[in-house]
Amino acid sequence: MTTICARTHVLAGVRAVEVITEVHLALGLPAFAIVGLPEASTRESKERVRSAILSSGFEFPQRRITINLAPADLPKHGTGFDLAIALGILAASGQLPPPALDGHEFIAELGLNGDLRHVRGVLPAALACRKARAILLTSLPDATEAALVDDLLVYGATNLVDVVQHLSGVRHLQPVINVTPPDVSNDAAADLAQVHGQPRARRALEVAAAGGHNLLLVGPPGTGKTMLARRLPGILPPLANDDALTTAAIASAAGQRIDPAHWRRRPFRAPHHSASAVAIVGGGRVPRPGEITLAHHGVLFLDELPEFNRDVLESLREPLECGHVVVSRAAGSTEFPASFQFIAAMNPCPCGYFGDSPSRCRCTPDQIQRYVSRISGPLLDRLDLHIEVPRESGWLKSGATNARETSADVRARVAAARERQSNRQQHTNAAIPLPANAFEQWLTTPALDLLQAANQRLALSARATQRVLRVARTIADLAGHDVVAESHLAEALSLRCLDRFMRRRLDITQ
Repeated sequence: MTTICARTHVLAGVRAVEVITEVHLALGLPAFAIVGLPEASTRESKERVRSAILSSGFEFPQRRITINLAPADLPKHGTGFDLAIALGILAASGQLPPPALDGHEFIAELGLNGDLRHVRGVLPAALACRKARAILLTSLPDATEAALVDDLLVYGATNLVDVVQHLSGVRHLQPVINVTPPDVSNDAAADLAQVHGQPRARRALEVAAAGGHNLLLVGPPGTGKTMLARRLPGILPPLANDDALTTAAIASAAGQRIDPAHWRRRPFRAPHHSASAVAIVGGGRVPRPGEITLAHHGVLFLDELPEFNRDVLESLREPLECGHVVVSRAAGSTEFPASFQFIAAMNPCPCGYFGDSPSRCRCTPDQIQRYVSRISGPLLDRLDLHIEVPRESGWLKSGATNARETSADVRARVAAARERQSNRQQHTNAAIPLPANAFEQWLTTPALDLLQAANQRLALSARATQRVLRVARTIADLAGHDVVAESHLAEALSLRCLDRFMRRRLDITQ
């Protein structure tokens, strides 16, 4: 008997890999076998498919049924193969014209009554279908998600009967079209105008947004560190369409439902400090994306930074440099994108009040040093900006005036600075490799002299020196200047003060 093929997809990391479902019916005792490295959830599709076919009024063939999921060396997991297997069996048994499967790709889970159900990773499959110029047929809720992809024909069905009637030409389904206009703005409730006072921290937030820089906020409890961090997405420019689709596809691969109205918003991830390294970086028996991948093209915020396990913090070093992470397991390696903007907050000591008031903090210098040393030097080098967020006593009077500038006002300046960077180098300042003559090309002579003096006095590493230069380049872009002046470099150096801050406080305590 002829082998029938139906096409579907399986997730490999955050990508969808095409799988050809080969169905063969042969004479002999009735049997149903699935080969091609299926895992438990995939092997169990035999019973779902059998019940769905019978419940939908079709005949389940009493033959020896063999299902091969090709390529056979790729592990198959998930329940998205159900629809392709069922249609392949119906076509092989003559209940559906085999040519009707051509040019289509099917992904959906089947209920025992024949209903089509949601599966994880439909949006990556939709992107793969567009590349292959195929028609996607899935469940109705997932079709709404897949319709976010332009130039793709998507059909959504509620049950197996509707799919068979559509493919047979009895009753055609209507293509699913996304008619919801995407909201490119971020959460209006988290506006920068709500932050009273803290002009220095607000300035650092603007510089970080303009250049894509990483930021660390240090200060006692209740000074607004978390409040500031949660307003960073609101001053970032909107995502481009391709970047937004990539971000939404990652969320879909992680099992999150995509809101058609808000899919173009930048992600903001804030995991708890008890999160494991696998939860942050990604992994598992079947590698799945972690928090740094879910924050791709968005913001990763770690509050109470020293409370995270050291191995979790050290695992961030490579992704911060290269913008991706490779999760290696015995079965193979999977690469996840991880180009995110990192922002963190911490207290200056275990009790949180060191430097706030001499009478409130009872931590010893050794306790403070051990607390601060939980953040290693290599990780601190990768943080472009780290500033003090002190307690302000006069914010009730001055805050109303200082806070009138909204996120939209700051976002306009950030967008203008990023446009300058895009015209010059096609990347943000934080992401570009410095040209060989960057110090002479970008800096004026007084600025270069200041950088050399600061490098000797502060004992900056080569990485830290380059990051100071990148921050100064961003400050010059915000000011609309083509070269980095001495004032721009001086501000960049002042926004990297954690080492000096801690040494000064320790000297006073001793």
